Amino acid sequence: MQHVSSVSRLLLPGFWFDQQAAQVLFESLVRAKLPRTLDIRLPDGSSTTFGPQPTQNPVRLAVHRWEVFRRVLWEQDIGAGETYGEGWWDTNDLVGLCRMLLRSQELWTAPSWARALFRLVHWVRWKSQRNSLRGSQTNIAYHYDLSNEFYRLFLDETLTYSCAWFHNEETSLAEAQRAKLDYACHQLQLQPGQRVLDIGCGWGSFALHAATHYGVEVHGISLSRKQLQLARERAAEAGLGDRCRFDYVDYRNVQGTYDHVVSIEMFEAVGHEYYRHFFKAVDRCLRPGGRFFLQTITIPDQRYDRYRKEFDFIKKHIFPGGLLASLARILETTKQHTQLRLLAMRDIGTHYAPTLHEWRQRFLAALPQVRALGFDTRFARLWEFYLASCEAAFAERHIGDAQLLFERQS
Repeated sequence: MQHVSSVSRLLLPGFWFDQQAAQVLFESLVRAKLPRTLDIRLPDGSSTTFGPQPTQNPVRLAVHRWEVFRRVLWEQDIGAGETYGEGWWDTNDLVGLCRMLLRSQELWTAPSWARALFRLVHWVRWKSQRNSLRGSQTNIAYHYDLSNEFYRLFLDETLTYSCAWFHNEETSLAEAQRAKLDYACHQLQLQPGQRVLDIGCGWGSFALHAATHYGVEVHGISLSRKQLQLARERAAEAGLGDRCRFDYVDYRNVQGTYDHVVSIEMFEAVGHEYYRHFFKAVDRCLRPGGRFFLQTITIPDQRYDRYRKEFDFIKKHIFPGGLLASLARILETTKQHTQLRLLAMRDIGTHYAPTLHEWRQRFLAALPQVRALGFDTRFARLWEFYLASCEAAFAERHIGDAQLLFERQS
């Protein structure tokens, strides 16, 4: 049974629209100055080529339905991802193709009425994803409560679901994740006996690392019940049940005072209108002189205002309520509403492409196990597109990943 988006049911069908969309996309590919050859095999069996003269490693795209062009032009990454999920097109290099689409998408000119209709159709669903207290619970459960066994299939042994830090090409994923965790601990200047709040603790990787190697007590909070269950089990197995505590608590409801606070790639689930609430909660929980380590995926400030008003593939199918961060807005919010002072900042976005590459390769190798867990082919292809498109975005420096260190002033 094929899944057709609500947008496609409303938009005018017809071969003419598909042909026009194909022409617009082809013209944008000509102007995009692609670094590699792109060979496209069309549904009628004919082929067309873009980019430099044929190379030894061309990207090959096989389009099985003409409708793909209209969906991609009018719905952009939602159209590309959903049609890939349906099996309407295939490629020998999904990351390479996504990189080409990123380079050319600013040249696309979809009909204004089609874009307006697209926004209208998705408006209700988008607005329903607000990260209120109840909305955050629903949004987090949608992604993180899929299955602990599912995430074990492609994450490393530390079960860390965030950008790693690779010292060199020989560094394994687990080593790179531990290096990232250790960097956070060093930045916080952890000392034995200190109390640390971990906002968005995941499966407990930071808490277990910090308690084991630095002798601190960590209070991890999350809105994923399945993550919390496994985090508690892992702490008990490691003999750290007395130093690692995990609770189902929203950051807005945290009580108590901590020596330090850490939040690694949870901030994307906060939302534009809740920046102030998040940083005021951190400020309230942190003792004077205490440090706050924040790692978050970022989008260039110049694109942020337009981006936050758009609905995309990630928000629809992967992270409902998700929003990449604006560094300018983070700094403006901490300046206006907290006593937090920025001490250091670095971008590790170049390390996210190899992190995602590792996850995607493990995911593809585990497809039989993915299906054995009850996930169908469409789900697997949507997730493959998610991992590949994110890898492409980081490889193109389209987005970044920032580590910020704050100190609460006395």
